[in-house]
Amino acid sequence: MEAQLGVAKINKYASSESGDTLEVVERPGGGISVVLADGQRSGKSAKRISNMVVRKVISLLAEGVRDGAAARAAADYLYTHRSGKVQSTLNIISLDMESQTLVVTRNNPAPVLVKSNGSTRILEDESVPVGVYKNTRPVITEFDLAEGLMVACFSDGITNAGQRRSQSLDSLAFFERYTQENFGPQAIADGLLQEALVLDEGRASDDISVVVLGVLPMEGDQVRRLSLRLPLK
Repeated sequence: MEAQLGVAKINKYASSESGDTLEVVERPGGGISVVLADGQRSGKSAKRISNMVVRKVISLLAEGVRDGAAARAAADYLYTHRSGKVQSTLNIISLDMESQTLVVTRNNPAPVLVKSNGSTRILEDESVPVGVYKNTRPVITEFDLAEGLMVACFSDGITNAGQRRSQSLDSLAFFERYTQENFGPQAIADGLLQEALVLDEGRASDDISVVVLGVLPMEGDQVRRLSLRLPLK
C-alpha cells in the first residue's frame, strides 16, 4: 500500500490572498499530517488567523503531541491571543504509522467525506471552530489503514458554492461517484473544486481548499515523492 495526497486551492474571486492555510508535516513516529485552517473573513486578516492556528498545530505535531491535544492547544492559543473575538476552522488528517490508523480531527462545521470498506459515508457530527470559546474540543474519528481508504476535507468555499444562485454542491454524491470510478486523490480534489467553481460561475464566492488523502495499491519503487504547482503572478 501507499499513501497519496491531493490538494486543490484557490482564492476568493478578486482577493489577492487566500484566508486558508494548509501545511504538511512528517510525524516523528512515521506518517504525515495535513493541517488545514480557514480564518474568519477573507484576505490578509483571515490569512494571519489561519497561519497562527496552523503554525501552532504543526509545531506540536512535529514534537509528537497527539492530534486532539494539538487542536485543543491551537484553540486555546487563538482564544487567548485574540480575546475570543475571531475564529478559525481547523482540520487535521493524519496517517499515523505508529497506530496504523488514519485520524480525522475536526473543528469545522463542514463535513468530511470518507470511503472505507467499499462504502462512502459523511462525518458531520456537530463541530465548532476554534478561537471563540474556552475549552473547545475537536471531533476525532479513526480508521484502520486499509487499501481503498479515502478521506476528503475542505473549507467552507465548497459548502457555500452556488449560494448566489440558491444552489448547492452535493459533495457526498460527487465523492461517491469519483471513488467508484477509481479516481485518485488529486483528481478528486481538482474535480470537487471545479464543481464549486461551476456553481459560482467561475468566480469563487469564498476561498476554496480541498484535501484528499488516500491509501492505494503500491506502485513502483520505495521513493517518497511530493509535487507542487503554484501559479505565479
